[in-house]
Amino acid sequence: MKIRLIVAAFLTSSITTQAQNTEKHFKNLTQLTFGGGNAEAYWSYDSKKLTFQSNNKAWGVKCDQIFDMDVATASTDTTYKPTQISTGEGRTTCSYYLKDNKHILYASTHLGGKECPPDVPHGGKYLWAIYPEYDIFVADLNGKITQQLTNAPGYDAEATISPDGKKVVFTSTRSGDLELWTMDIDGKNQKQITFGLGYDGGAFFSPDGKQIVFRASRPKTEEEIKEYKDLLAKGLVAPTNMEIYVCNVDGSGLKQVTNLGKANWAPFFHPSGKKILFSSNHHSERGYDFQLYMINIDGTNLERITNQSMFNAFPMFSPDGKKLVFSSNRNNGGTRDTNLFIAEWVD
Repeated sequence: MKIRLIVAAFLTSSITTQAQNTEKHFKNLTQLTFGGGNAEAYWSYDSKKLTFQSNNKAWGVKCDQIFDMDVATASTDTTYKPTQISTGEGRTTCSYYLKDNKHILYASTHLGGKECPPDVPHGGKYLWAIYPEYDIFVADLNGKITQQLTNAPGYDAEATISPDGKKVVFTSTRSGDLELWTMDIDGKNQKQITFGLGYDGGAFFSPDGKQIVFRASRPKTEEEIKEYKDLLAKGLVAPTNMEIYVCNVDGSGLKQVTNLGKANWAPFFHPSGKKILFSSNHHSERGYDFQLYMINIDGTNLERITNQSMFNAFPMFSPDGKKLVFSSNRNNGGTRDTNLFIAEWVD
């Protein structure tokens, strides 16, 4: 799930900003989308394509839908329109390629209604909606749904797939809290693996498939616990206090990696399996200033990766470990657009 942003058109062909000089881990930074809110872009297993969600009204969508992008084409053609995979009904989120590179997994509310579900009433506080209509589906590259993987009451979303293509991790409210679950790629053997009160989500497997990294809130005081439970009962969560955790695939060996305060989220393993990239605003006095950071899996050696614009999140390394894709509101001409960028990664 991502921050919802207003659509506005802004076209450019290349990025030659200060970021090239000061963001030392990035080489040949390239912008892939040009308008709207584009986020949660995840690589195909052959490192040639990306699947992502967008609310770009220029593409004829009313709220987030899932698209399939050819990276080589998007890197050179600013007019390129990726292929829409989702049905166009309801709201979608959290897509991911299957191992065959011919199918995409994503979550959608379309069984609950054709229209986009209502946006969250903020009431002065930033909140995420946990729509109970979300279920997880598999579709081919033509958009035909080939399988429904979940059908339990409540929220089922935020699914990603193991490197060997056999296992899925996802977030569900079916046990009464936002917990991590795993299942086989065909939807069988669904098993809860986290049990602490709070929001567990945005999980990804390590490169060797043995561990899982995720974001989690852990309300502790009576006031925090009451607020969390009250919001969850309304299908809402306040993602303003989260830290990064890792555990084994079966849920054992749970360890907290960060202890930075504020919102630390969107984690992804470095290709070495020994470090984690994530987005954080812990450094910010204003709150809305999210930069990418990298940290050792044992919580040491925190390093800031980005310093351009006020929003950088959803980093994902290509399976071959050579490139990084992420979302950023840099280079948006003063609009509120969030676009996709890729860069060659330099260790």
